[in-house]
Amino acid sequence: MDALKQGSDALFILLGGIMVLAMHAGFAFLELGTVRKKNQVNALVKILVDFSISTVVYFVVGYGVAYGTHFFVGAEQLAAKNGYELVKFFFLLTFAAAIPAIISGGIAERARFYPQLIATAVIVGFVYPFFEGIAWNQHFGVQAWLKELTGAEFHDFAGSIVVHALGGWLALPAVILLGARSNRYRKDGAMSAHPPSNIPFLALGAWILIVGWFGFNVMSAQTLDKISGLVAVNSLMAMVGGTLVALVLGENDPGFVHNGPLAGLVAVCAGSDVMHPLGALVVGAIAGAVFVLMFTWTQNKWKIDDVLGVWPLHGLCGTWGGIAAGIFGSKALGGIGGVSLSAQLIGSAMGVSWALVMGFAVYGTLKATLGLRLSQEEEYEGADLSIHRIGATPDREVNW
Repeated sequence: MDALKQGSDALFILLGGIMVLAMHAGFAFLELGTVRKKNQVNALVKILVDFSISTVVYFVVGYGVAYGTHFFVGAEQLAAKNGYELVKFFFLLTFAAAIPAIISGGIAERARFYPQLIATAVIVGFVYPFFEGIAWNQHFGVQAWLKELTGAEFHDFAGSIVVHALGGWLALPAVILLGARSNRYRKDGAMSAHPPSNIPFLALGAWILIVGWFGFNVMSAQTLDKISGLVAVNSLMAMVGGTLVALVLGENDPGFVHNGPLAGLVAVCAGSDVMHPLGALVVGAIAGAVFVLMFTWTQNKWKIDDVLGVWPLHGLCGTWGGIAAGIFGSKALGGIGGVSLSAQLIGSAMGVSWALVMGFAVYGTLKATLGLRLSQEEEYEGADLSIHRIGATPDREVNW
């Protein structure tokens, strides 16, 4: 029976890892469809190379920072218990690698390639796993302190704060330090539109992310005996809540419609295991509103050129999700309980603060030393030709 359980758990978390791995294709196509045509190849290459850098760094350094273990032993030991620890690393790696994938969308169309890869290595090797260890592995006694102070630990079942808020708030300093794309905001106050290049690819990316998200959330149980259908249904309800509100507030804009479900899913991650489905619907609906309204304000009022809106989508909706777990996870609103709004506020603030400080530190250092941004000529030509020497449809370009 032990062997059967070990094998089942390994298979369970492996399937989760594969589903979240597939989400990285979603990140790639969402960015590809949103950026202009001259930057489509760069979007695809960045996500794959970022994932590859993340794998090596998280295997060698990051996983040890978060969980105090390493893989520098014989393969026989690694294969023990059906290799569950290795497969668990694979699953958690896909979460870690989501951080640079999130950031990629914010800095698209004008960021230099190799400085971004250096940032990926630092973030996945230290910045992310440092907070991951605090939230998910009892590091530094923070969770024990919160429990003593508020009566409950900081609850983040699938990473509204640990993954999404961290990624979104790390991206904000990078976006600010890079500055807006050329001709995005004119001196007379007018704003030049940079419309998405391909709505079908944008929609495809959103759909891949939506499907993979059920592995992201449900498989966060990490063992088969802890699986919860409540997590699946709450994820579904938050997804549709975000979609419908984004449809209305976004006035049928397909970009908002396809990011609305992602906003809902980001927000429900933290409390998906403790909320009532109706609570999850409300959480997702509020997240959809947050994304549409704050994306508009970010771009139009504050002149922050966050290309895919990753700060409102992941940063703000993730922060809302961390707080919402303490509200809608309570028994008073139909939840399972065992959560504290005070603990959620403190834990969420800690994650946001850590991400902001480290975002400015990492990207500020890179800007001062190597430089973050393509030259004006390279940006005008596009990242595809400037960095990769080929466009998305080279045969058509040659023929024309």
